[in-house]
Amino acid sequence: MAANTNPTVRRRRLGAELRRLRQARGLTSTEVAKLLMVSQPKISHLENGNRTISPRDVRDLCALYRVTDQQAVDALMQMARESGAHGWWHAYGDIPQSVYIALETDAVCLQTFEPMAIPGLLQTPAYAHAVIEETIPPIPPDQAAARLKVRLRRQHRIYDPARPLRVWIVLDESVLRRVVGGPDIMREQLEHVNALGTEPHITVQVLPYAQGAHPGLSGQFSILQFADSQEAGLVYLERFTSDLYLEKQSDVRHFGMVYDHLRARALDPGSTREFITDVAKTYIDVVSHH
Repeated sequence: MAANTNPTVRRRRLGAELRRLRQARGLTSTEVAKLLMVSQPKISHLENGNRTISPRDVRDLCALYRVTDQQAVDALMQMARESGAHGWWHAYGDIPQSVYIALETDAVCLQTFEPMAIPGLLQTPAYAHAVIEETIPPIPPDQAAARLKVRLRRQHRIYDPARPLRVWIVLDESVLRRVVGGPDIMREQLEHVNALGTEPHITVQVLPYAQGAHPGLSGQFSILQFADSQEAGLVYLERFTSDLYLEKQSDVRHFGMVYDHLRARALDPGSTREFITDVAKTYIDVVSHH
């Protein structure tokens, strides 16, 4: 599925709200389709966010569901108008992870376990550049430059004074030890992570090698939560060929439990800062010996 055909975040959330209203009225999607003289798949597509919803569709459905609060109807119609709008990242062309970026932009809370590399939101420009350089297959310089710009632009979410993203990150020790771009870049990157970790809305914990086998050995995952959603959130799994999004409550709860275990076994934030400082010093020694 091409990046631009994936359901946008707003469309999915609007669809979920319309499904909730329908169920509250005790109607099936087949009954709604008959009453509005449209096909049943159309109703399903609207509710799943697979199809753009027009403000008129929203108005008709709200009338059928007897939503009398005009402010609620107006808010849903506004959501429908915005659901077709492109996010800021579309200006950079066909960017991988564009669906994830849409989710991250709308989220209020992000919990990430990262066993391989510093997460994009915390990367310095030099570290990000070194990671993008290793993309397989190699990409032309103009595409690499666009990806770097997008990655750095994403970081605005953690500096947004109006609504900073609440970030909780558990890093495997190997992330600190893997030399990306060279010792100088690593030292700067680790100092940057420590500086960010002192922000009130950012928590960083390191899971040391000494902890042995742990529930995160199966790989990277993120849990995103949204302000206007009654649901538990969504799990994102970044994979080589296609990203996975898990929305079933049972899946989200499962990964939430795994995350709780990882947090409990990782060093607390204060000890984490000391640990990262010690690893950063090893990179100073490496540079001074050369």
